[in-house]
Amino acid sequence: MNRDEISRIAHTDHPIAAPVDVSSARRLLARLDPAGSGRVVDLGCGSGAWLLELLDSRPDLTAVGVDTALHPDRDARARRRGVADRLSWIEADAAAWSPADGVPHDAVLCVGASHAFGGLSGTLVAIRRHLRPGGRALLGEMIWEHPQPSRAAQEALDARPEDLPTLSQLLPILEQHGFEAGYAHMSSAQEWDDYEWSWTGSLVAWAEREASNDAEREQALAAARSHRRQWIDGYRGELGFVTVVLHDIRTP
Repeated sequence: MNRDEISRIAHTDHPIAAPVDVSSARRLLARLDPAGSGRVVDLGCGSGAWLLELLDSRPDLTAVGVDTALHPDRDARARRRGVADRLSWIEADAAAWSPADGVPHDAVLCVGASHAFGGLSGTLVAIRRHLRPGGRALLGEMIWEHPQPSRAAQEALDARPEDLPTLSQLLPILEQHGFEAGYAHMSSAQEWDDYEWSWTGSLVAWAEREASNDAEREQALAAARSHRRQWIDGYRGELGFVTVVLHDIRTP
């Protein structure tokens, strides 16, 4: 089992690969409000949960999801939601991908995928490259809840204080890249707990019911135990997550 397979299993019971519940996701997407009959791209789409929610509520939109490891049930999920004819998937490195027609998009989503772009600044550069002037984007980023995270949190995440911004540090970075925060959602402690327990619990359930041999079973359980320790003994209450609706404020 590789990292992508473990992540896919871990998100079985929480398809949104971030500590954001469905009601919060829908509220954020309503605020994103892409232009009518617009084109949307999700960079690092994972299972495509954000796009499925968006297209379900906006029958005028078309979208593409880009990721190096697309979810194997992506087409079936899109068909169940009745949006398969308006959604296409591209298996590619989101950092290197460009649309074949070269036309920018009316809205860009990039939630929890900054690692693919080398961090926050690289992510904002990528969003800018794919976004038409005057468009909007949805950015989901990990942040420190406090400027001085504990040593346990830093060790659990293998991150230094300067590796992640606080909320107050994030906002000027957005402005430097020509974006203004129009709306944002800070993930609550309940959302974090639900996400982390779902992450580890999905692996435990898979190990119990679906593992084909003892080696797979032990690997899934080991991943769940390790992640649980890192969360509870490390970054719980110190790692935050903010999802921001970005408005393009570039001068035409």
